[in-house]
Amino acid sequence: MRRVVTVALVAIGLLASASPAGAEHTVYYRYVVLGFVKDARGKLVGGHPVEVVRDKTGLVYPGETDEQGFFVVVVRLGDESAGETLTLRVGQAVTTITARFDPVNHTDDRGTRVDVEGTKFVERTAAFRPTLVRFLGSGTN
Repeated sequence: MRRVVTVALVAIGLLASASPAGAEHTVYYRYVVLGFVKDARGKLVGGHPVEVVRDKTGLVYPGETDEQGFFVVVVRLGDESAGETLTLRVGQAVTTITARFDPVNHTDDRGTRVDVEGTKFVERTAAFRPTLVRFLGSGTN
C-alpha cells in the first residue's frame, strides 16, 4: 500500500519536473483525482482499490489507498478535455465527476479531491490544492 503512494509520488514528481520536450508530462496534460476513503463507521480504509475511468475513451487509471486511506490517481487529460466526465470507482461504490479546469491556465495543477465516506462521495474541490501540496511536500497525505 505504501508502495502505491510512493509510486504515485514519484510519478507526480517526474511529471512536475519534466522539460518542454516531455509535453505529455506537463501540468496541462494531467488531471489528478485524490482523496480519502472511510468505511461506514468513519474509519480510514487502507489497501482499497480505486480506479478512474475516462468515460470518453474507456481508459482505466488504477490506484489503491495507502494505510491512511489516501489515494492519488493521475489521468491524462489535455486542454480539449475540460468538461469531460470521469467515473470514479472505489470498491463497489461508483460516482461520476466532471473534469473542471481552465484550459488556458498552463501553470496550476488540475484536479479534484473526492472523499468517500461509506458509500457516499463528497467532492471537495477547494481542498484539492492544499491536499496535493501536503502530499507532494511530505510524501504522504
